[in-house]
Amino acid sequence: MVEKKEVAIPVPAADNSPMEEDKPLKKTPKELKDAPIKEELSEEDQELKDQLEMLIERLKESDTKLYNPTLETLRTLILTSTSSMTSVPKPLKYLRPMYQDMVTIHDSWTNNADKFFLADILSILAMTYDDDKLDTLKYRKLGSKNAIGSWGHEYVRHLSTEIGLEYNRRQETDANTDDLVELALEVAPFFLAHNAEADAVDLLLQLDIVPKLVGFVDKNSYKRVCLYIASCVNYLESPDDAICLRTAHDIYLKHEKYAEALLVAIRMSDKTLIQSLFDTCQDPLLKKQLAFMLARQQISVETEDEDLQNCINNTHLTTHFLNLARELDLMEPKTPEDIYKSHLEHKRSTQVAQVDSARQNLASTFVNAFVNAGFGVDKLMLTEEDDGGWIFKNKDHGMLSASASLGMILLWDVDMGLNQIDRYIYSNDENIRAGALLAVGIVNSGVRNLADPALAVLSEHLEDTKPITNRVAAIQGLGLAYAGSAREELSELLLPLVSNSDVAMELSSFAALALGMIYVGTCDGEITSTILQTMLERADGQLGETFSRFMSLGLGLIHLGTRSQCDVTLETLKAIEHPIAKRTSVLVEICAYAGSGDVLHIQRMLHYCNDHIDTESGGDDEFQAYAVIGIALIALGEDIGAEMALRSFTHLMHYGEPVIRKAVPLAIGLLCASNPVLSVLDTLGKYSHDTDIEVALNSIFAMGMVGAGTNNARVAQMLRHLASYYHKDASCLFVVRIAQGLLHMGKGTLTINPLNTDRQIMSPVALAGLLTTLVAFTDVKTLILGRHHYLLYSLVTAMYPRFLITLNEELENEPVAVRVGQAVDVVGQAGRPKTITGFQTHTTPVLLAYSERAELSTEEYLAQAPVLEGFVLLKKNPDYVEEAKA
Repeated sequence: MVEKKEVAIPVPAADNSPMEEDKPLKKTPKELKDAPIKEELSEEDQELKDQLEMLIERLKESDTKLYNPTLETLRTLILTSTSSMTSVPKPLKYLRPMYQDMVTIHDSWTNNADKFFLADILSILAMTYDDDKLDTLKYRKLGSKNAIGSWGHEYVRHLSTEIGLEYNRRQETDANTDDLVELALEVAPFFLAHNAEADAVDLLLQLDIVPKLVGFVDKNSYKRVCLYIASCVNYLESPDDAICLRTAHDIYLKHEKYAEALLVAIRMSDKTLIQSLFDTCQDPLLKKQLAFMLARQQISVETEDEDLQNCINNTHLTTHFLNLARELDLMEPKTPEDIYKSHLEHKRSTQVAQVDSARQNLASTFVNAFVNAGFGVDKLMLTEEDDGGWIFKNKDHGMLSASASLGMILLWDVDMGLNQIDRYIYSNDENIRAGALLAVGIVNSGVRNLADPALAVLSEHLEDTKPITNRVAAIQGLGLAYAGSAREELSELLLPLVSNSDVAMELSSFAALALGMIYVGTCDGEITSTILQTMLERADGQLGETFSRFMSLGLGLIHLGTRSQCDVTLETLKAIEHPIAKRTSVLVEICAYAGSGDVLHIQRMLHYCNDHIDTESGGDDEFQAYAVIGIALIALGEDIGAEMALRSFTHLMHYGEPVIRKAVPLAIGLLCASNPVLSVLDTLGKYSHDTDIEVALNSIFAMGMVGAGTNNARVAQMLRHLASYYHKDASCLFVVRIAQGLLHMGKGTLTINPLNTDRQIMSPVALAGLLTTLVAFTDVKTLILGRHHYLLYSLVTAMYPRFLITLNEELENEPVAVRVGQAVDVVGQAGRPKTITGFQTHTTPVLLAYSERAELSTEEYLAQAPVLEGFVLLKKNPDYVEEAKA
């Protein structure tokens, strides 16, 4: 067979001239680019262009009678022109080349109505001309000042942009801006009337006149305006953030939306405003709802009504929590083995090393306490024999945590709890006594009792004659029981223990920590100065003790969320020469800016982590651990910041010093508490096998925090795997067990996340408990694996049921259908977008996960709370008409 070959046949051009591409270009690329594009106009467009050119020529003529009809025709052509979203209206397009001629005509005319009219037309034409000159604004001010919206929405938006730019220019030269403010106050109502609330708020924000919004907002726009203002707060500096919140509060108050206004007042941490709102509200049902909302934040206000006081004191919490448990069939107590599920653990060898049984029992104590928290029944402590047998299966300081676990099991049930704990308070064993005192504090955490049993019992055990273990436990108990209450008598009780340089550093530090929890976020001057004075007076050896970190934390908690108010304290700390000054200043700074999302302070913390400190030559690098936790603390509650922080932690883990690496898992745990994000779990799973044992221990605990109270199956599987991996390592196994207890906290009904009410409000009390535990884990071997494992109970201030319970006017359960789904951010979206997606319909009571939101699926009831979370009171809808059944 003959092989065929490909052959190229040259074909000459028709006229034997060179090929087209061989011809040299007649024009350079630059000339081609600059050449005007000849546009083929349709007959209709050409006619419009000719008409416009004729109208401009007419304005150049000397006959003044023609001016007004000509300008009217121009205005009509511009207003009636239609345009698509992507193209400029044709009259504006064809008039653009004639803009300079029109400016010259305007300048040549004398001041009269026609000149003002021409200025109006130049104002809209300037939109298509040159932005730098801000001519739209210039000619608007020279024009006839007709209705701002007469040229349409796009013109008003362009004008508002130029107002903002001109305002910034004048601010630089300190020029007068009254005329711009006056114009902005015309623009804002137009935006509000045309569903552009975000534009109105942005303009007034730029001109620093946000409070003026209160007068413009009506019943149709107030919700969207306040929602947008509240979402802007995270991105504003002080004092703009407070001004915005105050504006939102005033708008809500104007429309008598007391519950929404209260949430804003709580975000502002303004006690006077909260009390005033509570007193102003006259609706008895709504007032009860406000009381429940205050109880959730552990804020106390004065009222003479006993029912309201019970709501504020959280007296109903234990009753409703147990009702929820019965509803969900969770009353059956669980044993630690039910949680461990040891039969599912993959054993590596038949020769399993027997872990120290006392350490194992201690782990079981914590697991039992966390899992059965608040249920009032368990199978270890409150047995039928009632002989306290389980306590004696623990050794020495283990007995302290065992007897303290009673407080956790009987959480919020003060009367029942004190009866059960009472007999251990008078035990002969010092550790059991101390545990019972701590239990008194734990059982009172989050609830107030008018009889003040915790103060009465614990204050007796602060005397010098009592053993130090008992005194420390009593101090801790007071801190947990009265967290956030700012009670003066407690300050008088504990301050002498802080300032007395003869008492042990342990006692003094825990007294400072308890005061920090009680006065959290108050910036109390007396306590601040006492702690600073103590640091100045104490010997270097005492300040170097591991307990001193709690004194620093106590000072930090006093300044929690106070932002720039901590500056004086930071300056004073510079006078202390000991390394504790650096640690304390970092703790104070991160606490002050907690939840603010302040990028500058996150950067400063990253700079701290950048330093290499030579610890062998006496350098102190502990402050770097707090800086890492600080990154998470500052970014908390701000989604973009949190995402960026997680990314930073990956870099810190790769390149950081050992002290930084051990703090990274703790920071991740804080950032995602009770929110098991898949990517975070994978990261922690990787770190939990780290060669540095402290990194591994903290990662395991962080897994417990991330899964706390969620019963997440993936976390449970990972922890079972770790239990078999570390089956020979007593310390790691102990922390794995604690993490398992946290995961199944309250049998999956509790959360430790400090953000609540649809993630709008950060609870300072919850944050105080979380930070205490995390700071203890920065020296995990000495504290948690040593004698001070009871610090794990500090988490109790952050523990709260993640339920939604609907109540009627008599505060009895009112089951109602609700839709529960993933929360959707609807800020600034047009129309009425759905606030949840992928929902399921349930009947209350229901449990809500971190990222979930609920809404009523029936119009039969009206919810008194703006956010369906916790206790929600319902009122019958007077306009509801039941649909006739077919």
